[in-house]
Amino acid sequence: MSMTRDESQTNTAAERGRRRFIKDAARVALAAGAARALPWELDLLAQAPAAERRIVRSVRPQDLETPVGLFESWLTPNDLFYVRSHLYTPSLTLADWSLTVDGLVDEPLTLRMDDLRTLPEVSIVATLECAGNGRALFDPPVAGIQWERGAVGTARWTGVRLADVLARAGWKAGGAYAWLDGADKSMGTMPDFVRQLPRAKAFDPDTILAYSMNGAPLPAANGFPLRLVVPGWEAAYSVKWLTHIQVAAREHDGFFVQGAYKYPNRRVAPGTAVDVKDMSPLGGMVVKSIITAPADGATVPRGVVSIRGFAWAGEAEITRVEVSTDNGSIWTDARLGPDQARYAWRAFRLDWRPREPGSFVVHARAHDNNGRVQPITAHWNPNGYLWNAVERVRINIV
Repeated sequence: MSMTRDESQTNTAAERGRRRFIKDAARVALAAGAARALPWELDLLAQAPAAERRIVRSVRPQDLETPVGLFESWLTPNDLFYVRSHLYTPSLTLADWSLTVDGLVDEPLTLRMDDLRTLPEVSIVATLECAGNGRALFDPPVAGIQWERGAVGTARWTGVRLADVLARAGWKAGGAYAWLDGADKSMGTMPDFVRQLPRAKAFDPDTILAYSMNGAPLPAANGFPLRLVVPGWEAAYSVKWLTHIQVAAREHDGFFVQGAYKYPNRRVAPGTAVDVKDMSPLGGMVVKSIITAPADGATVPRGVVSIRGFAWAGEAEITRVEVSTDNGSIWTDARLGPDQARYAWRAFRLDWRPREPGSFVVHARAHDNNGRVQPITAHWNPNGYLWNAVERVRINIV
């Protein structure tokens, strides 16, 4: 039976109202922080349009965090991948984009995408994480984007080796660093976002210029049409919208090399000011885990409770993840997932059957093949980098 015009309009209005309710409820959940969202809020969040599932940490520049409850697969979907931007996202097309390679090279290059695609194509699965992921968890608080746990994601990146491009240009003797600049432009007195790579990391065969993410062109917010991917290192090295590589004999003198992304050379008491001369540049990531389910604060019926999450360790390999359901008195090895790659996170799972109802604090801690273990507390630092304290969520069993 066909609907009348009035019935069709009524159903359309009802659908708009349903979508509006889901959208508003999802925003409520995001405003509360996804790690603390209730299960019904997470269900609504899952129904919201993908672009609205991420937590908005900043509108301009755009900074979006992935709610950890939405990490359900080894590869993070492109429309759920976190976004970190220091400057405004540029609007680019392939017609107006090119990559310049100059400085201490034998032959300066200007490459279009068709030129890059003449080089051997490679793919690598790598976890990218903002160095400030977890900044909101430090006490006392530190300035900066207040990421909780979701400024991280894993993707299959496809492109060409940076080493192949540099070899075509001819890296001259005396070249020590590759300076990396993108199409994003400074605002007011904001310094340009320029990073650098030492020669060894630039020529690492796993460092790539990526034009594809999970089998699709890079999303605009994640670097279209070309970004650097530096596996195992904190993600600020993986410069987006890349347009210029300059080979230089010295370090770049810009703020994002000389001032930002540095870590104290010694342990400091929380709240201590540290002079930049007493800090060193960040490189690889620390060993770390997150519990993605059940959500913190969730109420779960008695029975088998599946504790799930991911663990990663930068350039190292995750060898073990332990879970405790009794405030850390007893630790049990979780089962590691089958998907594995050198620079990618590893899924873990422990099926737990509580003996009685109550409120339980569940912990997770990861180990890597370099002997590193997640610490009880993260090392406080004035920039709020490298949070990796033992993961914990509270679960209420009824």
